[in-house]
Amino acid sequence: MKMKKTTIIASVSAALAFGAVTTLADQADAGNDRFKKVLARGELIVGVKADYKPWGFRDSSGKIVGMEVDMANDVAKALGVKLKLIPVQSSNRMQFLQQGKIDLMIATMSDKANRRKVIGITDPNYYTSGTNVLAKKGVVKMWSDLKGKPVCGKQGAFYNKQVTSRYGAKIVAFVGNAEAKQALRDGKCVAWVYDDSSIMADLASGQYNDYEMPMKTEDDTPWGLAVPLDEKDGIWGNFMSGVTYNWHRTGRLIELEKKWGIQPTAYLQAMKKKFEAYQPK
Repeated sequence: MKMKKTTIIASVSAALAFGAVTTLADQADAGNDRFKKVLARGELIVGVKADYKPWGFRDSSGKIVGMEVDMANDVAKALGVKLKLIPVQSSNRMQFLQQGKIDLMIATMSDKANRRKVIGITDPNYYTSGTNVLAKKGVVKMWSDLKGKPVCGKQGAFYNKQVTSRYGAKIVAFVGNAEAKQALRDGKCVAWVYDDSSIMADLASGQYNDYEMPMKTEDDTPWGLAVPLDEKDGIWGNFMSGVTYNWHRTGRLIELEKKWGIQPTAYLQAMKKKFEAYQPK
């Protein structure tokens, strides 16, 4: 399938305006194999969450849907290729990218310096969130209330270490979010620690009317999407920088927040304002 050249040029030009395009020397050293394979096969393989509503989850028919799925669709459409989704977990998403099982990862991943050493996280970041807990109303009110108590968490999530080291919580880890939240309902934990944006979505779903998010959010951290490390400074990485820039510039991510019932975030509003000067008149 022929690539949409105007879209590619527009995205890379956007990255240039943002200042994200690397030097010619860097680009010469960067690989472009994965990018070429995407175009040759006519299909983009993206790793997304399948258990993290509303970012990526299965609907009643079993289809994976969500805000990040819509973002993946945007990328495939810009390239003029088909989209294939691969469900990933926090514990395997980076490995899937390194092993070539996916071409792109958009999977609610926090942007950390150690992660940038092994995968190609592009700039600018597309979202941000922080640590909080879901708990039955009145059970806990302050972070210190978690000391010595069992708190449900998801395997591989960085939130677990935060509440253990700071507040002395005893993490009970589960493979998926569904299992962790069921354990909370069953009374095996006093709270479930995770991302505040996910918790807000759960509270808005109507399935947790007896629960609350009582703490002040901590560790506000940007989210990053990623390409293979050796393609970050090549066409693929620069293209995704341009796509992300355009998402912010046009308010596309704000639109998707509203679509998926996510509480509006100050980060997206600030990024739109930051880049609106580049909006074509």
